[in-house]
Amino acid sequence: MKRLTKVLMDRGSGLNIMYVEMLDAMGIDRVRIWPTGAPFHGIMPGKQAMPLGQIDLPITFEDPSNYRIETLTFEVVKFQGTYHAILRHPCYAKFMVIPNYTYLKLKLLGPYRVITIGTSFQRAYECEVECCEHAIAIISSKELTTIIKEVAEEAPNPKRSTGSFELVEGAKEVLIDPSSSKSKVVRIGPTLFSE
Repeated sequence: MKRLTKVLMDRGSGLNIMYVEMLDAMGIDRVRIWPTGAPFHGIMPGKQAMPLGQIDLPITFEDPSNYRIETLTFEVVKFQGTYHAILRHPCYAKFMVIPNYTYLKLKLLGPYRVITIGTSFQRAYECEVECCEHAIAIISSKELTTIIKEVAEEAPNPKRSTGSFELVEGAKEVLIDPSSSKSKVVRIGPTLFSE
């Protein structure tokens, strides 16, 4: 079994991601991927990503004397990445992982003792540099130009005031408490059902 040595542990999302090139390198047949048809956001700036599908894979932390193995569901993506996989909130929950980002350590319960997984600051720096170089390559590509145009078209109007609701035509103002001296009102739109 192939060892995942470049794994990003990210607390920000609800998806575990596996790159298809890593799946191929592990010798896992693509027939095991089942289609989902559900896109997700947050991987490519301003664009939705469509996965090839999902796959369940057993993931093991630590060594033969003290280990934990759980099956995780991954979204399999076809685009390039600098990591072998990205483990996110579902992994944390399943393994009950406690991350410490300052010391670059993960701790989880094993059958005999606490399992501690970590890396060196040098290795983390190398991964960060590689990730930045990958981002620069994407920025200089033609695809980013297309993404920027799409984002600009979908961007909200900057002249519109933020933090306020716009009145809908035909909305009625109703006093919340008619017996109160304070004039607090609620606006009810005409498109609501009579119930």
